[in-house]
Order: sequence, then C-alpha cells, then structure tokens
Amino acid sequence: MIKLYSQIAEPIAEGVDGLKSALQTAVELEHATLPPYLYALYSIRPGTNQRLSKIILSIVLEEMLHLALACNLLNAIGGQPSLNHPEFIPSYPGPLPGVSGAIDVPLAPVSKKLIHDVFMEIEKPETPLSYPVKKLFELKLTKPRTIGLFYQAIKEQLVASSAQENIFVGKPSRQLGVGLPGLKKVTDLASAIAAIELIVEQGEGTSSTPLNALEKPAHYYMFAAAYYGRELVPQQGEPPFAYAGEEIPFDEDNIKPLMVNPKPASYLGTPAMDANQQFNRTYTSLLQTLHKTFNGSPMSIMGSVGIMQQLKAEAIALGEIQIGQNLFAGPTFTYTPA
Repeated sequence: MIKLYSQIAEPIAEGVDGLKSALQTAVELEHATLPPYLYALYSIRPGTNQRLSKIILSIVLEEMLHLALACNLLNAIGGQPSLNHPEFIPSYPGPLPGVSGAIDVPLAPVSKKLIHDVFMEIEKPETPLSYPVKKLFELKLTKPRTIGLFYQAIKEQLVASSAQENIFVGKPSRQLGVGLPGLKKVTDLASAIAAIELIVEQGEGTSSTPLNALEKPAHYYMFAAAYYGRELVPQQGEPPFAYAGEEIPFDEDNIKPLMVNPKPASYLGTPAMDANQQFNRTYTSLLQTLHKTFNGSPMSIMGSVGIMQQLKAEAIALGEIQIGQNLFAGPTFTYTPA
C-alpha cells in the first residue's frame, strides 16, 4: 500500500495556494503511473494476451483522463499546470511523486507479480472489498491509507474555501472538455467535486461497491481480475461479486523479455540507442503538447492523438531490438526535447 508524505497534504489546509500545490502534485502523480503501465503494455506481443492488453489499455486511458481532470481542477482555481520540464517524469524504479517509501515502481515487462505487488498496491483503496476467487479463495487485504484520502482532503478544502469566497476564478477558456471519454470542464464547486469523485471511483471504487459510476470495475479490481485470471462479475446472494467470470488468460510465452528499468546509458553503442532516443523525443513532445493544452490552448489536445499512435509504433519497434541473450530493449521515458 502506498502512503503519501504528510507534507504533501498539509498545505491543503492553507487554502487556495495550498490547493494549487496539492493539485500540481495530483497532476504529477496521475502522470507517473503512465510509463509503468505503458511499459507493461508494450511488453505484450501484438495480437496476444488480448484481454490482458484491453484491461491495461483501459486503465491507461482512464489515468490520462484523471490527469486531464486534475489539470482542469487546477486551472479552475487560477493555477497553471506544469507538465513540460525534466523533473515531471519521475525516475524509475522509485516511488511515485509525493509517495513515501514502500514501493519502488519499476519499468518492467508485465507479470502476475508486477500486477499484484505493484499495480494493485498503487490502486488499492483504503478499505478494499474482498471477493471470492473461483472456489472461495479470498483476497488477503490490509487496511492502509491511500491516494483516495489525498483527494478527499482536496475536496473538503474546496468546499471550505468556497464557503468563504469564490475560488473558481480561472479562465473558462483554459478548460478542456474534449479528447477523452468522460472528460468534463471544471467551472464551479459542483463540477470540481464531480471530477474528484470520478478520479477516486475509477481508481479505487467506493466503500460499498467495486464499480465506478459507469458500472465498470475500478482499477484495483481490474488488476485483481488480471492477477486471478477471472473477470469480476455480479453474483446472487453474498458476497455480491466474485472473480468467477470470463477467463483472462496470461500467456507468459508471449510476454516480451524487455530490459527492466533501462536507462539511456544501457543502450550506448547498441542499435537501441537511436530508437530509444527517438521514443523519448516523441514522449517529450507529448508532454509539451499536453502542457500547451492545459495552459491556454485546449484544442492542442487533438495533436496528441497522432503522437500517441507514433509512440506505440516506436515502442514496438524498440522492443524488436535484441540487446542480450533473450533480452530486448524498452523505452526509458527520459525527458528529451527535440
């Protein structure tokens, strides 16, 4: 279970300036899950493990939605999202932004161990709901603090600050409402609360159901389904859900053995060096486009679609480069302006 540093949440109580600082951290935190999730997705050979790929891709798209909503929230109260600088991409392996110890999040090929030990821990809610897996094998879950509590504190301070003055003074023209399914503009307290609740529900679910508002399992339960190899489905009686639905095959033979936690120096003198450099330029271009999108040019989001398609093609090409015995190259996600 990941825990936030106390100093990350403390400024929230200071009012609007603290909220701006916390929401910038939220932007960085939502982005920081993308490289590990994408790296795992890139390790799946095209055309194989299709249900597993669908789960990871779905979560990636929703994390991008959460990043956009966090930017909208920050813009709504007069802040300026910052996505275009070297420190925006965290170092892997390592903790997520604002998160204390416990988990060093890696760039690694997808595996059951990675899903269980890292991805489920990232998405784990404060009180995970326990459901049987096939023949009553139950998840063994603990009760720690989570990212959801961080967003809860932001929501409470938004309510408190709004009661004293109008804090939604950001320019409506900076709001993004297109480009991602479910994305809404944030212009007042009601839309701000709705944005936060969507982020939390999609990531963790609620204390009473594993489903989000769209009746889809939250990220934690989607990763759990991938780990246990069965879809989470409704059941008659108690418990109301079980990992007893359609099988989610995990074909290890079609997981490409990408290098774990590669660095640019890992590829010096190899054919992967230039290919990795090109991927990094493209990824940095994506961050630059998103930075522009959330800093006064919302329609720039349309340019990100082609960049993401290019990223995928470059990642697949990079993964075809063998750099050792049964070892292939993977992207380093290094900030590299063109």
